[in-house]
Amino acid sequence: MKTVKIGNTNWEASNVALGIMRMNALSTDEAAASLNAAVAAGINFIDSADIYGQGDSEKVFGAALKQSGIRRDQLFIQSKGGIVVDPARSHGSLVFGKRYDFSKQHLIDAVDGELSRMGVDYLDSFLLHRPDPLMEPEEVAAAFDELQQAGKVRHFGVSNFDPQQFEFLQENVRQPLLINQVQFSVMHTGMVNVGMHVNMEDTRSVDHDGGVLAFSRRKHVTLQAWSPFQYGTFAGVYIDNDQFPKLNAKLAELAEKYHVSKNGIAVAWILRMPVPFQVILGTMNPAHIKDSAAGSDVQLTRQEWYDVYFAAGNDLP
Repeated sequence: MKTVKIGNTNWEASNVALGIMRMNALSTDEAAASLNAAVAAGINFIDSADIYGQGDSEKVFGAALKQSGIRRDQLFIQSKGGIVVDPARSHGSLVFGKRYDFSKQHLIDAVDGELSRMGVDYLDSFLLHRPDPLMEPEEVAAAFDELQQAGKVRHFGVSNFDPQQFEFLQENVRQPLLINQVQFSVMHTGMVNVGMHVNMEDTRSVDHDGGVLAFSRRKHVTLQAWSPFQYGTFAGVYIDNDQFPKLNAKLAELAEKYHVSKNGIAVAWILRMPVPFQVILGTMNPAHIKDSAAGSDVQLTRQEWYDVYFAAGNDLP
């Protein structure tokens, strides 16, 4: 398992992480098996959020961590906060918010709840979970200071921020923002498309994120790719999906060459980007965790990267 440097620091972690959004559907035994499979594959980074399973995912994780025998210092644990759940519209792992809330008290309460549910003393990183248009930066700064001084959070970052939002927040907090978590996969390539379709009028030239790839590379921000095997926004999985025969044929061809699964090639495609990336796996299946994590050790050639991009329906301008 290869590592990635987190932000402009000496902190290095596995470039594949385990996301626990769906862990609330598992028993403690099943969740412990998932954690052990991840660690055995070289994964040492866990991603969570206070809203996952309406908090139940973190409770199951905490119980599984104790049962697994994995030491706290073997893992980097990250969680996110800032979304207030609407229980009436949320069921199981499917969670809807009724507002975003970056107030000082809400962020502090979010971290306290996360620590309690997971049974740990600190988070290695805490991310603001999607931009809040009512954000008052002084409140975020006060929350970050208090959380860091209390030893509850070591590092900070954001999720789904564009460069202007990122820089505005960075100008108002003392702590460096090391991470931006964004949706990215071979079937979600808007950040790549816009960089190639400059000065054009086709749909791929539309900039939806303000140039986050170039910005992150310039500012040494680590990007974390969520939904690496999904198309659309939670529309479904593209691996072994009959809607995408060309893509699956190309993934199968490369999987055979590199002796990994299609999922492994999909992971390798993201990690071939020159921007420092972590890929967040959402599967809880131990076999799929192992297969996907193997992509960390695959280095696609430049042409192979483009061939997968073309097979997903993209082109060159």
